Amino acid sequence: MTTRQPRVLLLSASSGAGHVRAAQALEKAFAARGDCVVEHIDAIAYVSKFFQNLYDKTYISMVRKAPELMGVLYERTDQPWQHPRRRLALDRLNAQPMIRMLKRVQPDLCVATHFLPAHIVVTDYDVHAMWLCRTVARYYVAIPEALEYLAGIGVPREIIRVTGIPIDPLFARPLEASKARAHLKLDPAAPIILLAAGGYGVGPVEQLVRDLLALAGPWQLVAIAGKAEKVKKRLDEITRSADSLPGGGARLVPVGFTTEMDQYMAAADLLVGKAGGLTTSEALARGLPMALIEPIPGQEFRNADHLLENGAAIRCNNLPAAAWKISGLLADPARLARLRQAAARMARPTAAADIAEDALRLLH
Repeated sequence: MTTRQPRVLLLSASSGAGHVRAAQALEKAFAARGDCVVEHIDAIAYVSKFFQNLYDKTYISMVRKAPELMGVLYERTDQPWQHPRRRLALDRLNAQPMIRMLKRVQPDLCVATHFLPAHIVVTDYDVHAMWLCRTVARYYVAIPEALEYLAGIGVPREIIRVTGIPIDPLFARPLEASKARAHLKLDPAAPIILLAAGGYGVGPVEQLVRDLLALAGPWQLVAIAGKAEKVKKRLDEITRSADSLPGGGARLVPVGFTTEMDQYMAAADLLVGKAGGLTTSEALARGLPMALIEPIPGQEFRNADHLLENGAAIRCNNLPAAAWKISGLLADPARLARLRQAAARMARPTAAADIAEDALRLLH
């Protein structure tokens, strides 16, 4: 007789790239074990059209056009344990397809990376009230402060684990900068600034690229446009008018959507971008210092605070001065080294594997 392997269902939401990437990292970690069957589902596909628009189109639109409003909404809804029955009733009303799917699939274990389906794996450094749920068996959080916060508002301490945010297991493998640069055909000697616009191309990446090019520093700029094809095209146009490095290499290297962020982060000397939980966790795993550009009010503000408090990043609040500030950091090798050491201390590259191991123990 054979024993059936436990079925693990991962629930993410495509309203934000980070939630999906966290679930993909967990999918790899569970699959690598070989002792379970794992499936990853986008919860947005199993809710009403109203919820789909609210969590998908509305979210991205607010981030791009009204980040201040996003911050107000984040703070106003951060009221622990307020109106849980009302929220549950609303979720059940709009998530009937998800309930039917769960009854059909009959998973042994559900792990969520977005608060909509189950409120379990927290993909930012702080814990927002929307993640709170009385019926979960385990919370996996990024930092010890999040554990203390949850315990302080009534979550049993014994169901909380400080694992870090789950990122692709590739980030747990050491990778020399020289090998990454050779693989990506980047300059082997010039300092590399990695500009990340996020999975949806959100952020002032084009203006920052122009400002950094105007300073004519000795660095190579690698700009990740993500899924934003228009941003990628405009970066290509900027490249055609940019000069070259002294060694003949391109001063600006535009990149569209890529699955090789582990390679780019290993190759870089500094990451410039937003303060999303997944991107910053990946950078920490590579010991990569960060310059945070205009964090989105709400969760990114809080993420930035934790990184600054630990000395792993600098923050550029004013875009016109950002290039000058970044240039000053790169001109100070000792300070850059301190940021790199602080980033390495915060890193939790094995978070996905640690979560998979602990979660499966719940079944025994």
